[in-house]
Amino acid sequence: MRLNVDEKVFDEQQVLLVRELVQNISVKLREAGLAGKQLEETTASIAFSVASVIDDNAGIEVEGIEVHPYLTFRSADDELTHCGENAYLHEFVYEVLQELYGS
Repeated sequence: MRLNVDEKVFDEQQVLLVRELVQNISVKLREAGLAGKQLEETTASIAFSVASVIDDNAGIEVEGIEVHPYLTFRSADDELTHCGENAYLHEFVYEVLQELYGS
């Protein structure tokens, strides 16, 4: 498996992943009965929290074991793309929310 650094492709993939996460969270919250501002704010809160965990900003530690996620995207069967550092999905959450809700 090859590991390639390509920030442009990585950013494009991050935006697509965040868009999918936000849309899925929003659908499930809507199904649970949320609407309007409450739907938007809860979607934002959950999406930002999930993105922060994936970005390794959450400080995960369980019973003395630290967990440090490192996001890559499969760009071919034998190839992974990354940006050379931790992901920064959380930076795209509000941009995607604006697209979705127009706020």
